[in-house]
Amino acid sequence: MAIKRKYIDSHWLVFIFQGAIALLFGCLTLFTSDESAAGLIPIVGIFLLALSVVEFANSLYRSRHQQGWLVAVLIALFDAGFGLAMLFVADQAMVWHLSLVAAYTGLRGIFELLMGFRTTVDPTDRFIWALCGVVGIIFGLVIFNSGHLENIEFMRFFGAYMMILGVCSLIYGIHNREQGIEDREARSIAAKKAIKTKTLKSTRKN
Repeated sequence: MAIKRKYIDSHWLVFIFQGAIALLFGCLTLFTSDESAAGLIPIVGIFLLALSVVEFANSLYRSRHQQGWLVAVLIALFDAGFGLAMLFVADQAMVWHLSLVAAYTGLRGIFELLMGFRTTVDPTDRFIWALCGVVGIIFGLVIFNSGHLENIEFMRFFGAYMMILGVCSLIYGIHNREQGIEDREARSIAAKKAIKTKTLKSTRKN
């Protein structure tokens, strides 16, 4: 619980980078003219590996503060594992592609939903995480049940989810930065008050 709570307070640039990567990939997937999902699977793998690199960097940042690094490492391994799996099954049948994409989307949605309801009381933070979680679970189920459609459609669904995740990550990153500024200002004001109180007490004693 404490570790997860620290994770959502990771440096705001982590979420900005993640949001930018997800948004770029979402646009690429939604608006591509590729007629086969097989051509997009390697791109999915590379995209997930890029997300894992951001998370590994986040784990190094968190390890300096000895807070939240384990969750960041687990997320990085999760993204890296699915990214490598996508690259390995690029030449396999579509059922492999669809199953991996659906599993990744649904599992990430569950994680984000848990983060929203178990690690923060801030209404804005909770809404952003919960929205990503619900969307991920829904799209995971939709992708899993889209095998009867054209083989590119489940990638379109995944791209739509990535665009939503990207926008939410960018919003959360900006909100997280604003919270950090407010926290620093609050700590500064509290420190000044403490010094003033201490000075007054010292003056009265003298």
